[in-house]
Order: sequence, then structure tokens, then C-alpha cells
Amino acid sequence: QVQLVESGGGLVQVGGSLRLSCAASGIIFSPNIMGWYRQAPGKQREMVATITNSGTTNYGDSVKGRFTISRDNAKNTVYLQMNSLKPEDTAVYYCRSTGRYIYWGRGTQVTVSS
Repeated sequence: QVQLVESGGGLVQVGGSLRLSCAASGIIFSPNIMGWYRQAPGKQREMVATITNSGTTNYGDSVKGRFTISRDNAKNTVYLQMNSLKPEDTAVYYCRSTGRYIYWGRGTQVTVSS
């Protein structure tokens, strides 16, 4: 059974930091493109950051310079370090694995208060 389990979300003040983790099981992790996406209330889900198996990263324009995605293939885990958080970063953050199939986690809530 494939599982992607996100953790690390919570409530943080403007300018603060959070580190999200996504632990994968039931899949062959290392070849897959891993990504973080987010969905705010009333908005469509958007790409935050992706990372390939070789470490090539891609970021959404709104988070460039503030967020960093990384992965540890030995631990089947992908991370999202979020710095200088803004109220508009408030959303449910989802982990996604893209390989032969696409899998999603259930999400973790991030709330940035002003």
C-alpha cells in the first residue's frame, strides 16, 4: 500500500519558518519526482516546488528565494523548508510522488498569522 504522510505543519507568525516532511512508503522512492503543492480556501491547487531524483529543483514564482525543497532517498523522505512566511502562504500543503503513477498525501495545514 502506497502512503505519503506529511508532517510539520502548524501555526506560525509572519516572517517565521516551518519545515515540512513527507515520508513515503510502498513505492520505489528514488527514481520519482517528488513535489510539494498547496491549496488555499477557494483557490486551485498550485505547485510549490519539485525535485527530481538527481536533485534538480523547480519552484513556484511566489516562493522562490524563501522555500527550499530537498530529499533524502535513503529515508524515502522529501522536505520543504519554508522561511520568511507570509499570510498568503496559508494553505493545505500536499506531497506528491510522480513516477509510473501519481500519488498524493493527505496534506498538512500551514497557517501564517499576521
